Amino acid sequence: MTPLVLASSSRWRRELLERLGLPFTWTAPSIDETPRREESAETLVHRLALGKANAVADAYSHHLIIGSDQVAVFEGEILGKPADLSAASAQLGRFSGRRVRFVTGLALIDTRSARHWVCHEDYEVVFRSLTSDEIERYVERERPLDSAGSFRMEGLGITLFERLEGRDPNSLIGLPLIRLCELLREAGVDPLLDAPRSRETPQP
Repeated sequence: MTPLVLASSSRWRRELLERLGLPFTWTAPSIDETPRREESAETLVHRLALGKANAVADAYSHHLIIGSDQVAVFEGEILGKPADLSAASAQLGRFSGRRVRFVTGLALIDTRSARHWVCHEDYEVVFRSLTSDEIERYVERERPLDSAGSFRMEGLGITLFERLEGRDPNSLIGLPLIRLCELLREAGVDPLLDAPRSRETPQP
């Protein structure tokens, strides 16, 4: 199997990728994530996901490299990670009782052939009406400064929502696994067939 590399420093993305059971290594890419003037959310996450994968490609010449990036879109405004706890509280205050769209970009580079795939996954969240005390307590407990939209789906973020709408809730954590599996199969890796067999003895 072609070895996999995750171009991300996020432990949440690593934990998601581990669910597939495929061996992989990870490394932290270094790129400028500043949005460009009049750049759409889709164009931005495509560029950054591919940029992260490309940033480490020279070091992994016979690998499949995965890159991902995410933004929140609210009332036509692209929102990234909050700068501090005050900004996180302000974001959640704006989201209270409202719908927010999350756009997660995904890139896969095959450095053996120079082929690459880039796509994105949309997911929408409807926040319930939040009190200022709830927002303050949530931000205090989770300190979600590394998350677009100021919440962590893998933690207490679920307590903020009225409902979720989309194909793959994993995309909210930062790595759309359904789409990733599709891209891996296109690149010749099938997570079901290529993952190491379990060493556990089946129960009768």
